Amino acid sequence: MNRKTFIKSLLFLGTFPSLLRAKNTPLKSSSSIRLLRHATLILEMNGKKLLIDPMLSEKDAMDPIRNCGNDIRIPMVELPIPRSEINTMISEMDAIVITHLHRDHWDAPAKNLIPNNKLIFCSPNDEENLRNQGFENVQNIENNFSWQGIEIHRTSGQHGTGDIGKSMGPVSGFVFKHQKDSIYLAGDTVWCEEVENTLTNHRPKVTILNAGGAKFLTGDPITMTSSDIVKVHEKLPDTKIIAVHMDTINHCFVTREILFEELKAKDLDNKISIPKDGESIEV
Repeated sequence: MNRKTFIKSLLFLGTFPSLLRAKNTPLKSSSSIRLLRHATLILEMNGKKLLIDPMLSEKDAMDPIRNCGNDIRIPMVELPIPRSEINTMISEMDAIVITHLHRDHWDAPAKNLIPNNKLIFCSPNDEENLRNQGFENVQNIENNFSWQGIEIHRTSGQHGTGDIGKSMGPVSGFVFKHQKDSIYLAGDTVWCEEVENTLTNHRPKVTILNAGGAKFLTGDPITMTSSDIVKVHEKLPDTKIIAVHMDTINHCFVTREILFEELKAKDLDNKISIPKDGESIEV
């Protein structure tokens, strides 16, 4: 092939970028997850931004969770963004997602700062309460809902076991799907049949687990421990697990450091992500 023919061939291929891509190189994902703090996340999918479980209080602004053996005020850490930028962040969100209304997932500053006409996705159990708080654009998801090219499926779980689990009330999770991306936000739950069924039925590409092993002086943990996370991995080894919900609330006794060491002992430290506050992860 002479030089002139070679240049023509390159120009031809340049009109078809897909032909230049290596055969086994996947397309870049359009989705990402950013942990702000605790269970507060920003999920980007199909060009839309979702603010999940906003707890926007300043450090030490709220009374501690009672009956857990300490009186440390919460949140125990500040948000990873300046206070002056919170309103801008909220304005950039296309919708809010609330798994349940406990104050470490939906606090007073969130209620005050989020405009009352902002779209909010929630479970049917929480719609009336949110409307009574003055929010006008509330969409409850009974089973599934399609929005802006994204499929949203509501899931259930168990916020603890026995009487404590019952007293914590119902909680929800959500599966978000767009094209080949699927993200399972489990919410405040321990390993249970409902979580297992969601993994089986949806086979999510990414699974976000609320860890921390939150616990009171009596009873079993009400959010996932390392053993729960291992069970999720064993059930669906292909799902990318992201563990959040740590180092912020006074009854979450499984810290990032503890979780990392426990997973490392099982050779899983490289398979499960434990992001820092403010860290983003591409799906």
